[in-house]
Amino acid sequence: QVQLVESGGGLVQAGGSLRLSCAASGRTISSYVMGWFRQAPGKEREFVATISRSSSVTRLAGSVKGRFTISRDNAKKSVYLQMNSLKPEDTAVYYCAADQAPNSYSDTDDYDYWGQGTQVTVSS
Repeated sequence: QVQLVESGGGLVQAGGSLRLSCAASGRTISSYVMGWFRQAPGKEREFVATISRSSSVTRLAGSVKGRFTISRDNAKKSVYLQMNSLKPEDTAVYYCAADQAPNSYSDTDDYDYWGQGTQVTVSS
């Protein structure tokens, strides 16, 4: 079992930056593929980014590629999402997720563990 807790959300102006953190507890995260997802009001949860166990591979949604960066520190049992050039469309609750062997890295249904989420609001 692994427990995930997100932090770093808040209110920022368009064009600003924000860094989200996901702290894990219970066991090491080195055996887990980690991901970030988001859910805007009235919309389905969508894929944002994912990172492999050793950080050798990362994938980003087209809507955030070039603006967001995902990283991890297995020793600190943490995963991060650096968000730059934020847009109002990025407003959502952001969730950290983990899975030992997801069939699809971008499918919300394929991750077993989830945090409670942290709110990100981008004003225009």
